[in-house]
Amino acid sequence: MISKILDKVGSGGVWLAALSCTACFPALGSLASALGLGFLSPFEGIAINTLLPLFASLALVANLYNWYQHKHLIRGILGVIGPIAVLLTLYPLWIYDWSTYLFYFGIILMVVISVLDIVKPVEEPICKV
Repeated sequence: MISKILDKVGSGGVWLAALSCTACFPALGSLASALGLGFLSPFEGIAINTLLPLFASLALVANLYNWYQHKHLIRGILGVIGPIAVLLTLYPLWIYDWSTYLFYFGIILMVVISVLDIVKPVEEPICKV
C-alpha cells in the first residue's frame, strides 16, 4: 500500500517540478500559466536540479518495489520506463533537441501507469494445482 502511495507522490512531484520550469519545457509552461502556477517560476532552479530528480527517483524505487512484489512483467516494465526516461532526459540526454519529447513521454507514461494502478490494480497470482 505504501509503495503505491509513494508512486503517486513521485508522479505528482515530477509534474509539479516540471510545471515550474517554463523555459525548459514550453508546453508545460503554457499549461502552468493557464492553471495559475506562474508563481512557481522563481523556484525553477530548485525544481529542476533537486525536486525533479528526487521525485523521479522516488517513483522509480516505488515501481521497482511493486514490480518485485507482484512479479507482473508488463506493468513493471511500463512503470519503470517513465522515471528512467525522465532521469535520462535530465542528465545524459539534455543536450539533444529530441530529449524534450522523451521527457514528455516519460511524465505522461508515469501518470498513465499511476491511473492504471488505481483503476485496475495488479492482482495477486493464484496457483491452481
